[in-house]
Amino acid sequence: MASQTTIDGHKDDQTVLQKHVAFFDRNHDGIIYPWETFQGFRAIGSGIILSSVASIFINLGLSQKTRPGKFPSVLLPIEIKNIQRGKHGSDTGVYDSEGRFVGLKFDEIFGKYACTYQDALTEDELMIMVKAKRVPKDYGGWVAAYVEWKVLYMLFKDKKGLLQKQTVKGVYDGTLFHEMEKKIQMEKKAK
Repeated sequence: MASQTTIDGHKDDQTVLQKHVAFFDRNHDGIIYPWETFQGFRAIGSGIILSSVASIFINLGLSQKTRPGKFPSVLLPIEIKNIQRGKHGSDTGVYDSEGRFVGLKFDEIFGKYACTYQDALTEDELMIMVKAKRVPKDYGGWVAAYVEWKVLYMLFKDKKGLLQKQTVKGVYDGTLFHEMEKKIQMEKKAK
């Protein structure tokens, strides 16, 4: 039985991790090229510099991992169906090894590290969490986790400088990206 595609481009049989990255598959072909990563970052409100750096960093880091056994491609494609192979160490464990969402690990982030507000993280609390999740000598994982969370904070903190629990959940499942794109499109139309 073939899988159905939803309005936002997700397939109904995708894991949460696949749904998280599928937003960046702008033409919905199952492969994300650097220019699509760039377009996705621009669509959620990132500037040109951050979008450029992110597209290179992300595709360079994930392309070969999601294409095991294949000759490296200079186009740096990321294959969504294999995205779980790109999981790095020193992460939160919210995605398991198959790319499924682990609710207990997600709740642990806020139960352990959200000290000022129950359902939000300050920038300092976020950095404490990132440091606490480090695996010894996993330098690549340290950098990846730091950059992911720092960019997440920069893009999605609220007016009080807090990263809300619902916002983080929306990033994990990819729904926030679609919401941000719609919001930005509406703001452009209103001008």
